[in-house]
Amino acid sequence: MATPAAPNTPRQATWIALLVAVTFFMENLDATVIATALPQMARDFAENPVSLNIGISAYLLAVAVFIPLSGWVADRFGARQVFAGAIGLFTLASWLCGLAPTLETFVAARVLQGIGGALMVPVGRLVVLRTTEKQDLVKMLAVITWPGLVAPVLGPPLGGLIVTHLSWPWIFYLNIPLGGLAIAAAWWLIPNARASETRRFDLMGFVFLASACAAWLLGLEMLGSLSGGSLGAGAALVAAGALLTWLSVRHCRRHPQPLLPLATLGIATFRASIVGGTLFRLSISALPFLIPLLLQVGFGLSPVDAGLLVLAIFAGNLAMKPFTTGLLRRHGFRRVLLVNGLIGVGCILACLGLQQGMAWYWMALVLFVGGLSRSMQFTTYNAVGFAEVPKAQMGEASTLFSMFFQLAMALGVAVAALLLRVAMQVRGGEGGLAVSDFHWALFGVALVACAALVDAVRLPRNAGEQVLRT
Repeated sequence: MATPAAPNTPRQATWIALLVAVTFFMENLDATVIATALPQMARDFAENPVSLNIGISAYLLAVAVFIPLSGWVADRFGARQVFAGAIGLFTLASWLCGLAPTLETFVAARVLQGIGGALMVPVGRLVVLRTTEKQDLVKMLAVITWPGLVAPVLGPPLGGLIVTHLSWPWIFYLNIPLGGLAIAAAWWLIPNARASETRRFDLMGFVFLASACAAWLLGLEMLGSLSGGSLGAGAALVAAGALLTWLSVRHCRRHPQPLLPLATLGIATFRASIVGGTLFRLSISALPFLIPLLLQVGFGLSPVDAGLLVLAIFAGNLAMKPFTTGLLRRHGFRRVLLVNGLIGVGCILACLGLQQGMAWYWMALVLFVGGLSRSMQFTTYNAVGFAEVPKAQMGEASTLFSMFFQLAMALGVAVAALLLRVAMQVRGGEGGLAVSDFHWALFGVALVACAALVDAVRLPRNAGEQVLRT
């Protein structure tokens, strides 16, 4: 059990939340910043651009696999040491990514970077949740989770600018000065709270969870290739992932001190944020991978032009922020999730109307409206998730939330690549991707976003209302 953190002054709590937000931004930016750099990286590595999605997926998978360790490691060694050490590992791995001469070494460095990222944000979030009162919860969660919404959108244009004017390794070198400053700030701001009694490490639980995540992602990757031998192996890995997931859940329910406690899933609002929220995040994490590739490979735009168009999503995110709290207080979590969720599905389907030669402002408008809906839904899922979680269970809820958050991002990219490859194979296209392949992939992503709404329908009308009171 964790030692309660010392009460923070409002100013100190805000600075801690901002620091965690910066590390969250770094972590999520590196998940998608290479999207517009994939064609150049593919040429340097002599690979197909779609094959390089493993560079994104490997990073996100490593984050998802090692996040369950975050709570135990922070209690065992102290939040300050773990947080600063994780930033240091992330920064070192970023340097190694820039130096990578082959795809294999690049993927290895990305895995190392993901391990560092797996400990940065969850540990920081634990500090914030344990020292924040319920009435300030929505505000602080908005501070530390908004970068997760912004970074995937800023990633493609930033990557496009770097690739055009410098070279792709500079995407990772930029983390080095940021990492150094973040380490210093962490040592100064983060309280060094430890658990009074450290629970025994659940090795079997970690093995089950890590194996399940790896099997799912690798299986989807292999199924996406649709080659003779890979098809059977991919199906076997997906089946193994399903079995390992069942074993993980059974183990966590039976173990007296599991690595990943599941008790918080009994809370309806938190369960909706995990189940429906994961499907929603999976769908939106696929878009920063699909849209830049559609604009470049499908329409022939340059990395800079593609990245600037994707900035319209970011503009929509910013435009919605001032209205989010007011809309939630007026209509409640359930109605916002349902109505805005349907709008979001419509925005994904509207991307099917994007065409080569279309005026840039029409394409920007479609992406801007999608950004408005995306921002509202993202904030709502994050706020409702912790609305009814008791403070004593905030630690385990944060760990579980972080794991599913990152796993959804990893699976989103893998599913998007799988949909593209299936569409290309069905079309019989040997000359590469066509615009119609992206349309089928976007339609599949829209179906996933539709499925996310099922869980919101089951919420009571007054779900999470206590955190919306002024």
